Amino acid sequence: MEEYYPYLFSIHIIFVVCWMAGLFYMVRLFIYHTEAQAKPEPDRTILSNQFEIMESKLWWIITTPSMYLVLAAGIGMLSLNFDYLIHQPWMHVKLTFVLVLVIYHFICQSKMNQMRKGIYTWSSTQLRLWNELATLLLFAIVFLVVLKNAVNWIYGVVGIVALSIVLMMAVKIYKRFRTK
Repeated sequence: MEEYYPYLFSIHIIFVVCWMAGLFYMVRLFIYHTEAQAKPEPDRTILSNQFEIMESKLWWIITTPSMYLVLAAGIGMLSLNFDYLIHQPWMHVKLTFVLVLVIYHFICQSKMNQMRKGIYTWSSTQLRLWNELATLLLFAIVFLVVLKNAVNWIYGVVGIVALSIVLMMAVKIYKRFRTK
C-alpha cells in the first residue's frame, strides 16, 4: 500500500492548487458581481446573470470537486502514514487550518447562493479582505507542511499578523487608488 503514497501526494498537491485557484477567483467574481449592482439597467441584470453563470460553473465544476479530491487524497495519505496523525503536532495544527479552509469554502458557497437571490450583504472592500483570509490560510498550511513545526508559535503568529496587516493596507491603498 505504501507504493500508492506518492500518487496520493501528487493528486493532493494538484487539487490543492485547483481548489485554491477556484476560491481566489470565486471571491474575485463576488467582488465584480457586487460592484455590478451599482450599474444602471439593463447592464446590472446582464452582468449579474453572467456572473451567476460564471460563479456556478467555477464552483460546481472546479472548486468543490477539487476540495473533495484534496480531502480524499489527504485522508488516503493519513491512512497510509497514520504516524503523522498520532506523533506529529504540526499535523494537528495543519488539519485545524484545513478545517477553517473548508468552513471558508462553505461560507463562499452561502455567499454565492445569497447573491443569486439578490442579497448583497458584503461590500466589495469586505470581499477583498475576505479573499485575503484564504491567502493567510494557504500561507499557514504550506509553512506548516514544509517546516513541520507547530511548536514555535511566536514567529508564526508574528508573521501571519504582519502579513495580514500588509494585505489589509494593500486593500485600503487599492481602494483609494480605484476611487480616484
